[in-house]
Amino acid sequence: MTRELIANTYKDIQHEITTALEQVDGSARFVEELWERDGGGGGRTRVIQHGAIFEKGGVNFSEVHGKLPEPIRKSFGVDEEDFFATGVSIVIHPNNPWVPIIHMNIRYFELNDEVKWFGGGIDLTPHYIDQEDARYFHQSLKSVCDQHHPAFYVDYKAWADRYFYIKHRQETRGIGGIFYDKLTPQNTELSYEEIFAFSCDLGRLFPKVYTELVNKSRNKAYTEQEKNWQLLRRGRYVEFNLVYDSGTKFGLETNGRIESILMSLPEQANWFYNYQAEPGSREEQTLSLLKQGIDWA
Repeated sequence: MTRELIANTYKDIQHEITTALEQVDGSARFVEELWERDGGGGGRTRVIQHGAIFEKGGVNFSEVHGKLPEPIRKSFGVDEEDFFATGVSIVIHPNNPWVPIIHMNIRYFELNDEVKWFGGGIDLTPHYIDQEDARYFHQSLKSVCDQHHPAFYVDYKAWADRYFYIKHRQETRGIGGIFYDKLTPQNTELSYEEIFAFSCDLGRLFPKVYTELVNKSRNKAYTEQEKNWQLLRRGRYVEFNLVYDSGTKFGLETNGRIESILMSLPEQANWFYNYQAEPGSREEQTLSLLKQGIDWA
């Protein structure tokens, strides 16, 4: 298994996902930009906007290399400078408040033959939490995890709960999912080939799961109040991505392409001063479920 094989497979997965999302939307098409990174490598950014279903979404592929900045070396606990990284990163913001935001990332990082690892994750951010959808989403993730290791779902679901947490709001970004980082044979009991297979299976799960969720709610009517709530929840999403997200930080620290890094942000978001949900409302119910440790599966 070579870095070229990993990158080419991730590029194929990007194409499979964008093809599926265009079919789901039925109207808009992805616009592609090829870019080069100062220092080495580049990527293929695909963005969809103003569609029948998707207001804004991006499916990025990158394959970069060069010198690792000192802050990143310190955070990774490594001394070497030369690095290689490749991956696919996705964020989709729908028009309809009843269709959830979704994020996925699969990635590979390498310093040398001895220091290399896989990372990634997928999480769902409903504007309104539908517990049936939450169970379907988590059961789907558990099924993929269980095919590769019996501990993956429990461990990585808990990791996602910790990671996708807006500390200053004391709430999770959504209903979580799974998150993992620095997977190696030493900490998984799997070979690099088997970890890579898990990464690819997770990537290829994305269009199946999200198509199901979109088609369930794409035609639901919504009010102005529900649209305003969606914009507020998008604001929380922005706060997490700009304050806590490690992918955003890595991209900025390694001189990545700004438009590709910030494609995760919605086209529109609001911040209402001192918002208080009405007692007994759907908004209050959703806020009550933005907690760590809920057993959705």
